[in-house]
Amino acid sequence: MIPNPPTMTIPLQTDAHGAIRVSGTRVTLDTVIARYQQGDSPEDIHAGFDVLPLNDIYAVIAYYLAHREELDAYLQRRDAEAEQIRQEIEANYTPEQKALHERLRKLAEERRREKGK
Repeated sequence: MIPNPPTMTIPLQTDAHGAIRVSGTRVTLDTVIARYQQGDSPEDIHAGFDVLPLNDIYAVIAYYLAHREELDAYLQRRDAEAEQIRQEIEANYTPEQKALHERLRKLAEERRREKGK
């Protein structure tokens, strides 16, 4: 038995805009959890974001798993906000920008189909 069990500080901070960031970096909780949900291991996430200490990545994932409902609601709100911003930006595209956007969307779709074969 440990007489004075240690406490652990979760390395998450909310910035002035309401985004939760990890370890005082610019990397968002959204990014870490999205990579985790895509099947990346903490080591894979660390390889892509070496600014994040590996132990912090494990702590963030553990915190997410323990508070999934609350954090999923936060992530859904962030996705909805991002979608709204995207729509506002796209609404102001020039005809040339709209054509370029459509070409890029089609190219990305073709590449996804080719990967699936």
